[in-house]
Amino acid sequence: MTLQDKLDAYRTDFETKAPADALGVMRRATADLAASGILDGVLRPGALAPTFTLPDSEGVELSSAHLLARGPLVVTFYRGIWCPYCNIDLRELGALTREIAALGATLVAISPQSTTNGAKTRRDLGLDFPVLHDAGNAVAALFGLRFRLADELIALYQGFGVDLPKVNGEPSWTLPMPARFVIAADGRIAYAETDPDYTRRPEPTAFMDVLRGLRAGV
Repeated sequence: MTLQDKLDAYRTDFETKAPADALGVMRRATADLAASGILDGVLRPGALAPTFTLPDSEGVELSSAHLLARGPLVVTFYRGIWCPYCNIDLRELGALTREIAALGATLVAISPQSTTNGAKTRRDLGLDFPVLHDAGNAVAALFGLRFRLADELIALYQGFGVDLPKVNGEPSWTLPMPARFVIAADGRIAYAETDPDYTRRPEPTAFMDVLRGLRAGV
């Protein structure tokens, strides 16, 4: 079963139980985001990746420059522990950490949620790679991923008990589009994939092939 198969199975189950009006709000928000032109601003392969320094779930500052000194960097942006699609995605990535390391690369996940919730994410999902806190989605914005939720979606999330200001520790109601990047050791983006539809994620095989190519000097 592919990653997308797992995501589709969850979505199908959710949609059989969720109220029709709630589904309408979520679908409109996704369609509006796709139509907003946000994808035009996302960094593409060949671009120089922004440098960043962010705290991990233990509060230790990690810099992209330091990580790139070891080799390529795989960066995955996700919404937060409250998003089941993100959790499915992170579990899938967690199963690949040894293979990623064997290719000389490092994997990190970035989200706006607090370091406390980052620690809970690592613990609950059994992750052994760093989960970094991007306050206010500042780094996500540098990659072209940050957006503010529509008011009707904010109201829906509040009704579901998803309090992003509490989860993230700041009041902006912004999120990153989920995305995956491979940054080569020279700091340039070798792979980039994102989708305004948060229920869709790139298969790990794509970035693993890129890492193999970098390892082989292709």
